[in-house]
Amino acid sequence: MKFYVVDDDPGILALVQKVLKRAGHAVVISASSGQALKEIPVERPDCVITDLMMPGMDGFELTRELRRRTELAAMKIIVISAKTYDFDRRRAKELGADGYITKPLAPDSLMQSITDIVASQVKLAYWGVHGTLPAPGSAYTRYGGNTPCVSVEVGGEPLYVFDCGSGIKRLSDRVMAAGTQRFSARIFITHTHWDHINTVPFFAPLYVRGNQIEVFGPYQGDLTIERAISAQMESVYFPVTIREFGARLVFRDLREETLEFGPVTIDTMLLSHPGYCLGYRLKARGRTLCYITDNELYLPGDARRNERYVEQLADFVRGADVLITDTTYRDAEYPSKVDWGHSCVSQVVELAARAEVKSLHLFHHDPDQTDDDIDLKLEEARQGLARLGSKVVCEAPSEESTVVL
Repeated sequence: MKFYVVDDDPGILALVQKVLKRAGHAVVISASSGQALKEIPVERPDCVITDLMMPGMDGFELTRELRRRTELAAMKIIVISAKTYDFDRRRAKELGADGYITKPLAPDSLMQSITDIVASQVKLAYWGVHGTLPAPGSAYTRYGGNTPCVSVEVGGEPLYVFDCGSGIKRLSDRVMAAGTQRFSARIFITHTHWDHINTVPFFAPLYVRGNQIEVFGPYQGDLTIERAISAQMESVYFPVTIREFGARLVFRDLREETLEFGPVTIDTMLLSHPGYCLGYRLKARGRTLCYITDNELYLPGDARRNERYVEQLADFVRGADVLITDTTYRDAEYPSKVDWGHSCVSQVVELAARAEVKSLHLFHHDPDQTDDDIDLKLEEARQGLARLGSKVVCEAPSEESTVVL
């Protein structure tokens, strides 16, 4: 690729140029933002890397002026700055920057950070795939026995995390081992049942000063998501209270709505489950992922089945690149579990086929289901899709597995 780097610090220019050239890229450098504004339309780089604090024209203004040129619309812009304030990150994104990297720069990880932004990848990772409660033991080693937690990486964005079951401890270990400075994340809780929130206290980035974490979750009438999280950490239940968190922590209650975060859009939908439970549809970089758990799809002919709801849900997940959805039971198990708030294979398969999603990921397995049981459930789902003549690809992801959308 061809990069254009502008920074009034000659040391930073030399470092970024060295890292990019070592990776095989072409590089043009400039110490003047005014000069850069004149040369970039001529050079037509694939990506501009700019500092913020520069004399004459700062990085905000340079970004704004470059984004006004329609012929440069496909060009990526990355801001590199010593300013770690959330305001500056947001402002850079609002003006058209695709990513924001903070100084001091680490040569060993800088190229990967740039690549993640430029590649526009959306990477999905699983940290817990079981439901209700953790399932330890040798019969659960292939898929893993942790409860729900899924993360989504969008280049240049905070980490998106869905649910805080016991799987979030594995994610926490990964984040802390990476040594990320000024880590930021947006956590989306589907509902406040224990298997989706009770491992919040074990997410170590919450205790690190300088980190920023936003927690979104359903409003339960008179119970806010902040109160639901903090109440389970009161001293009678847990020895560490929410007051011990060092990160900047923001809570927001959600209903059915649409949230915009620069290149990422999150839509929510109420699901068929006891209490107030939300499903999420994430759209970013031309990819779409739907996270639908916990959710009960009653069998056809059951008086409790709401056909309008089923159609609305199909519309909500329609065309998704990946549908992650509650498939707690095999069909033979479901009759004794009706009204427990979870779905069986045949109805999940019918939903995926009707909505014409590209990939179906079976999720939220019953704690009594071993690896072998999940294998059987996966085979039944694939057979069901084949009978419907569907092209949907079906998988049962395991812990720490990743998918690049």
